[in-house]
Amino acid sequence: MRYAIAFLVLLLAGCGGRSKPLRLDMPPLILAPIQQSNVADGRGRYREILRAVRDARDAPDADDPACDTLLHRLADEPAPTGRRVHLGRARTKLRILVVPGLLGDIIGAWVMPFAHGLARLEKYGYRTGYLWVSGSASCACNAEMLKEALAGVELEPDERVVLVGYSKGAPDIFEALIRYPEVRDRVTAVLTVAGAVGGSQVADEASGLMRTAFRNLPLIHGTRGDAGALESLKRPARKLWLSRHELPASIRYFSLGTFAERERISAVLRGTYDAIAEIDPRNDGALLFYDQVTPRGTLLGFANADHWAVALPIDEDMPSASMLVTRNEFPRELLLEAAVRFIEEALLAEAP
Repeated sequence: MRYAIAFLVLLLAGCGGRSKPLRLDMPPLILAPIQQSNVADGRGRYREILRAVRDARDAPDADDPACDTLLHRLADEPAPTGRRVHLGRARTKLRILVVPGLLGDIIGAWVMPFAHGLARLEKYGYRTGYLWVSGSASCACNAEMLKEALAGVELEPDERVVLVGYSKGAPDIFEALIRYPEVRDRVTAVLTVAGAVGGSQVADEASGLMRTAFRNLPLIHGTRGDAGALESLKRPARKLWLSRHELPASIRYFSLGTFAERERISAVLRGTYDAIAEIDPRNDGALLFYDQVTPRGTLLGFANADHWAVALPIDEDMPSASMLVTRNEFPRELLLEAAVRFIEEALLAEAP
């Protein structure tokens, strides 16, 4: 455990305040309001569902009736729909499978993304699990691992797969969907949570020491892979990949992003938060907020949390890290349940 924490500190120490090079290695980019993009806006309905889930599962917070401390409310968020929110047993057979992110197979011995959230979903009839990949391998390498892992999942008749890609798990999933027809044939929807869809500034500025550590990591821990995780996560690499590949239209895509003020960022992530804030303070200590949105998908909103708090229950399962991971308390179980309820509702609306 001490080794894992020390390695994470090393990983996050490489983002410095040095001058930025002129980038010519990525395609032209634009920033546009969501209404002028190819992304559907589900923020109003998702907040509505999250509020219903919170009020049903926990004591309602009189000081935060609209969940504004859990989700950021940007200026153009749609109004709530007023529709009823289903909070009972699952209405359709969904298998929720989480794909962890960077170094996920290493820290998975102590903390796994959404571990308690998946247990909550099981109580309502959703079947859940993990698809494990190499935490240090490239997206292309992990795509093959995902293909093999998904092939080993036995589905019930009419059961549909929803993949949840946390952090680097998002581009790993996208790569698998493009490369392997057998993967996209088994997947109905993809939810990215703090997903590195457009890459990470941390990877862009990775030091030589960090890259050396990644090259040696698979040998130390016996994990398979090509040690190409950081190269895969660079923003030019991810944006160039997105410019050359169109995600399969047969699958629904949903994005839940994260960003927070510096005071809500854990101590270990503040160095990278400050470095990324030179571009935009709306970041989670690892990713810019707009790099977390999947093209041609539905945006659910932006959680008011840092990159780890939104998914990793470090405060519950790894309390020895509390000196560094100082702002980890967050109701991620509620966010995950609300997202699955939103997806189920969307899929039912498509049914004949």
